[in-house]
Amino acid sequence: MSFDTLGLLPELLRAVREQGYETPTPIQEQAIPLVLEGRDLLARAQTGTGKTAGFTLPLLQLLSPHASTSASPARHPIRALILTPTRELAMQVEESVRTYGKHIPLRSSTIFGGVNINPQTKALRAGVEILVATPGRLLDHHQQGNLNFSQLEILVLDEADRMLDMGFIRDIQKIIALLPKSRQTLLFSATFTDEIKQLAAQFLKTPASVQITPQNTAAELVRQVVHPVDRERKRALLTHLIQTRNLEQVLVFTRTKHGANRLSEQLDKDGISSMAIHGNKSQPQRIKALEDFKKGAVRVLVATDIAARGLDIDMLPHVVNYELPQVPEDYIHRIGRTGRAGSEGEAFSLVCVDEHKLLKDIEKLLRKELPKDVVNGYAPDPSIPAEPIQAGRQGGGRGRSSARPARPSAGAASSTPRGARGWHPARPSSRGK
Repeated sequence: MSFDTLGLLPELLRAVREQGYETPTPIQEQAIPLVLEGRDLLARAQTGTGKTAGFTLPLLQLLSPHASTSASPARHPIRALILTPTRELAMQVEESVRTYGKHIPLRSSTIFGGVNINPQTKALRAGVEILVATPGRLLDHHQQGNLNFSQLEILVLDEADRMLDMGFIRDIQKIIALLPKSRQTLLFSATFTDEIKQLAAQFLKTPASVQITPQNTAAELVRQVVHPVDRERKRALLTHLIQTRNLEQVLVFTRTKHGANRLSEQLDKDGISSMAIHGNKSQPQRIKALEDFKKGAVRVLVATDIAARGLDIDMLPHVVNYELPQVPEDYIHRIGRTGRAGSEGEAFSLVCVDEHKLLKDIEKLLRKELPKDVVNGYAPDPSIPAEPIQAGRQGGGRGRSSARPARPSAGAASSTPRGARGWHPARPSSRGK
């Protein structure tokens, strides 16, 4: 199947071809016709499946009949709202809107926290038809009287499960209460949890359902491996792997903001250019770090889970779990940053004795045992006992007053008995099981 068979406008097909795409992905093939029919949609799709184009292309087409070149703000009311969980994703979605809508005179803009609100206010007052926003800053603008949703036609909830995880449920409910009831609603989620189903039942009207990837299944093109190592030698092993394998463009995940900063500084001292990205960084700092990483000016980007679903980096070859996440599903989202759009990727995890329970939980979710590869010279000392992992979870944004408490940690002290032993250096790898 080609894009020509999906019923898209010539202007949109031209923009798609200019990006070098000829064949739609499964989510695009199934979602675009349903959205063009005006149906509400409940779609399950992992990041990297082309879902953004799956809703931006038909959204642009539905709005195009009333597109105007007029300079009058009144001719450019908010007609579509796209809610995203993170600032980075908001920017990337709006970039997609601009890319595919370049031949249609529709105005788009993005609003998110962490930056001066005044330029956003100016853009809104000038007229915006497609607004991409994070929930918190959107409500800030509403409180200041900068928003009018009376002519809104389409609402998109992108990565809805992530927004719920980050405590945005009440914000979402407040926002939806501001919107016209007669609208088209599209909900995209990587997982269909009970909470997502409840959200869909509350806000979608007889939705069509599209499910592209099996729930919680890691990308098939990602080669996954575990490197057992002592906790105090993780940084040395990471440096060794990057240098001896000559790895470029490596996305490294830590559990905490402090840990991300510390690791980035240590890598710099080892001669490996690195920057950290997390919630405590200002928006300009985060934008610069991502841009430098994309263009190769920075070799390693160290991130907390705020980046797990908020970053879109073409052909990212390597993801490293410097520390395993405390929520097994977050492992899926982390490694999903590579192996995208048909390209192969590699995800390796540096696992110490403290994290054995976390690894077991991940393998249970994946329904397979991950291959273990002890790197020569970095075999873990079996006499080192496990230590408790600090409970809690690093969020990716503000959940305002509605933020729900973190789920119980799988890696809490009680789940990893003190004195548990690590992999024995002589123990053979269990590759491919």
